[in-house]
Parts: sequence; C-alpha cells; structure tokens
Amino acid sequence: MLIKERAKPLILLILEALLRRLPLSHQKYQQILDEYGRRQAGYLGEKSMDYYYRDLPNQKYMILHDLNLPDGNYNCQIDTLLLTAEFAVAIDVKNFSGKLIFDTDNEQFIQINNGKEKGYPYPIAQAERHQKYIKKLLAEHHFPAIPIEYLVVISNPYTSYVITGKNAYKVKPRVCKGDVFLNKIDLLEKQYSKPLLTTKDLRKLCRLLVKMNTLPTDYVLQKYGIQNSDLLTGVHCPSCSNPSLIRKKQNWYCASCNSYSKYAHIAALNDYFLLFNSTITNQQFREFAHLSSIHIARRLLLSANLDCIGKYKDRRYFPKKVPS
Repeated sequence: MLIKERAKPLILLILEALLRRLPLSHQKYQQILDEYGRRQAGYLGEKSMDYYYRDLPNQKYMILHDLNLPDGNYNCQIDTLLLTAEFAVAIDVKNFSGKLIFDTDNEQFIQINNGKEKGYPYPIAQAERHQKYIKKLLAEHHFPAIPIEYLVVISNPYTSYVITGKNAYKVKPRVCKGDVFLNKIDLLEKQYSKPLLTTKDLRKLCRLLVKMNTLPTDYVLQKYGIQNSDLLTGVHCPSCSNPSLIRKKQNWYCASCNSYSKYAHIAALNDYFLLFNSTITNQQFREFAHLSSIHIARRLLLSANLDCIGKYKDRRYFPKKVPS
C-alpha cells in the first residue's frame, strides 16, 4: 500500500531555483550544477524502481518514498522504506553509469566511467546509519522490535559492479541490480515469517513517519555558503528566461522576446519561498519583483492563491499546505 507518494524532491527544486537565481560567474555555480545532475539522475533511478514496487503485495507492504527524518542537526533521508508486520527494508537507489566498485576494506565507493575514476560516499555506511536510525525510532516510540534490513539497489541496467575486500561476503547480500530486487525481497520474506507488528501498529508507525517527515529547506544554501545578496531578483520570462520582466498593460512584458505573461510572478514567488523565506510581505514582494505599486503587488499576491496571516503592512503570505 502506497503511504507516502514520491514527489520531485524539494532539494532538487531548491537546486533548480538556485541555478536560476545565481549568476553564472558565481564560484560555486559549477559545483551546484554538478550536484543537481547527480540528484536528478538519482531521482530518475528511484522512479524507475516503481516498476518493481508495483509487484509487491498491496496489503502486506507499506511503501513510503523520500522520507526526510530529523536527526539532531542533520537529516536522515531514505529513498524508500518498506514496512511489513514481519520486517522493514530501507532502500538506497544508485543510478550510476559505467562500473562501480564497493571496496569493503577501505569502505570506499568508486565509479569508473569513460576511463575516469571518481569516489563517492560509501553507501553501505549510509544504509547502516538508516538501519540504526529506524531501530532507535521504533524503540523510542515503544513499537515492537522488528528486523530492519537495507538494500543498495543499482537501478541502471547497463551498469556493472564488483564488491571487493575481506568483508565482501557481508556486503554482497545487501547489493543488487533492479531486476533482481524482488528476488531479494522473497529471501527476506522466507527469513522473517513471524508477524511482530499488528495492523494497528503499522498504521500508527506510518502516521508517525509521515508526521515526522521534515523537508530540508536551508541545507543547500548553508552547504555552499550562499547569501541572499548572492541571488538575482526579478521576474523571469517563461519563454526566454529573461530575468527582467516589467509590468505593462496589466501583464508581465519581456523586451527580449516581445512577449506577455499573465502569471510569470508565480514562478518568481516559488523561487522566493524556496530560497529566501517561507513567507513574504507586500514590501518584500515589491523588492523581489521590482514593483513600485503596493496595490499591484497586493493584487498579484492575491492572484497567487496563497494563504496569509496578519493585517495591513504586517500581512505575510505563504504557500497553502498540501494535505498529507
């Protein structure tokens, strides 16, 4: 049963907004572009696994995608968590091309592609942290202790991988290609056949995880040391991406491609909420969208289907909450 659907990860949306709002000459631009490419590939890899998840028994498996769970000052991000009455599985999907090496002696993860070698964080260590986190969470909330397993799934069907080192025998059962994922699940079902969670427990645990899901809104800016002053303001043209639209004939006008847009400010507001603040005032919107009229700004904010709180100059607008 699908409990938490997969949406485009917020961190991807933030990176996209950042690439729109950061000057090309910024010293961190290429690094951010590289991270965006990696995360976009990862997201596509996670989506490709839906082909296999659909074959899981609907009433037996509770499926939660893209969990972001608070862990002190950090965030525990799990691509997909499968919950059953008998066991749980945290799934980490890797969408890489070329050849992958899991070096268990040195706990390294290496990609060799087109003759170039590149290292990445060791996914087994990450998966073990997820395993420990879920075990601790169950204990803290007084759920019965169930086996918590993890799998690192290589979603690219053309990618090969090798597991080396003296601990390879421990890691091999934890890694698989997407097309044998269901075989791994079958083995876990045979290994863990005793129900430990009741139906009520499962529902309660799923509600808890969805409630705890906290989106990492400022992680990227802090990581790259981006200040608000580094970011470009203005309303972008939806046709040619010109960042300097002006109000003309009750629309947004682009002098670059001589086009008009009625709702170009919606995308600008989305960028603001992703990068600057979770709320916006009339004055902040005027500064960001390069508007001079308080009345035009108010009409545009009202047309954006936002919630608001406060009165007059203290009124703040913010996106409507999407029901869980």
